Amino acid sequence: MGKSTSNYSLVSVIVLCRNEKKFIGKCLKSIIANDYSKDKLEVLVVDGMSEDGTREIVENYREKHSYIRLIDNPKKLTPFAFNEGIKNSHGELVIFMSAHAIYESDYISKSVYHLKKYDADNVGGMRISLPRNNSRTARAIAYAISHPFAAGNATYRTGAMEMKWVDTVFGGCYRREIFDKIGFFNEALIRGQDREFNVRLQRSGGRILFVPNIICHYFVRSDLASYIPWIFIGGLTPIYISRITKKPIFSWRNLAPLVFVLALVVSLFFSLIQILFLWFFLGILATYFVVAIIASITVARKERSIQFLAIMPFIFITTHIAYGIGSLLGLFKPVRRHQQKSKT
Repeated sequence: MGKSTSNYSLVSVIVLCRNEKKFIGKCLKSIIANDYSKDKLEVLVVDGMSEDGTREIVENYREKHSYIRLIDNPKKLTPFAFNEGIKNSHGELVIFMSAHAIYESDYISKSVYHLKKYDADNVGGMRISLPRNNSRTARAIAYAISHPFAAGNATYRTGAMEMKWVDTVFGGCYRREIFDKIGFFNEALIRGQDREFNVRLQRSGGRILFVPNIICHYFVRSDLASYIPWIFIGGLTPIYISRITKKPIFSWRNLAPLVFVLALVVSLFFSLIQILFLWFFLGILATYFVVAIIASITVARKERSIQFLAIMPFIFITTHIAYGIGSLLGLFKPVRRHQQKSKT
C-alpha cells in the first residue's frame, strides 16, 4: 500500500475503560501487536476508577511498555474520559479505541495513512461484532446489530465494499487541530457524545471517511438483560441530544424504529374504537415478520442452523421495539437547562 507515517511525530491512542478485566488485556495485546512504529506511539488508558482488577492489568502492561500510561477518570463518565485523554495526550493525531475490542495489526497505520492521503478530519473502519459467549442468543445479537435490517445505513456496522464519506465512524482517528477548532466532547451527555461531536465536525466543514479494510473486532453485549437497556438508551440518545443541542444529530435509521412503534401503538389504540384499525395493527406485524424472516435466512445459512429462523425475528423485533420506545422517551424526557455543549 505504500504507507508513510514519516510526517507524523506522534499518534495518541486513547482507550476508554471501566471494569474491563475480561477484555483490557486482549485489547492492549492487539495494540502492542500493531505495526505502527512504537517510538511514534503513546497509549493512554483512561480508566473510570475500575474496581475489578482492570487497573492492575494495565499497570502490568505499563511496566513492560513505556509508551502505555494509565489516566484516571474520577467522574467515571464517557465524555470526561474522551476529554481527559485529549488533555493528557501529545500526538498530532488522536485515535479513540474501546477496551472491549481487539484491533487488526495494521489498524493504526491504515488509519494514519488514509487520514493523510484523503485529507480527512476523521477516519474509521469496520467494526465486526463478536459475541461474548457462544450461546445461540449471543450469536443472534451479534448478527442483529450488524445486519442492515437492524443497523440501517450505519456503514461501520454493516460494512461496504469501497471507501465512502459518512456521518460517523466507530472510534475514529482525528486530527488534533479539530479539538482546537470546534471544542472537546460534550460533558453534559452521558452517551452519544461522539455522534454529537461528529455532527459539529461536519458542520464546521470537516470530513469523515469510512475505510472498509480498517478492521476491529468488537465484543457486543450477549444477553438480553444487558442488551435491551443498551439498545433502549441507543434509541433515546439521538433524539434527546438533538433537543439538548437544538440541532438534529439523527438520520432515517434512527427514526425508523420510532415510526414502527408509533404505528403499532396508534393502530392498537384506535382498534378499541374502530375494528378496522385492528387489521392495520395485524397487517403491520405480519409485514414486519415476513421481512424479519427474509433477513433471518442469511443468518441461518451462515450458521447452518434452521433454529436461527426462529430466534432472529425475535431478536430483531426486540431491538426495534426497545430502540423505538427509547426514541419515544427521547421526545418527551425533560431537558435539564444546565446541559450545554462543553467547550473545555
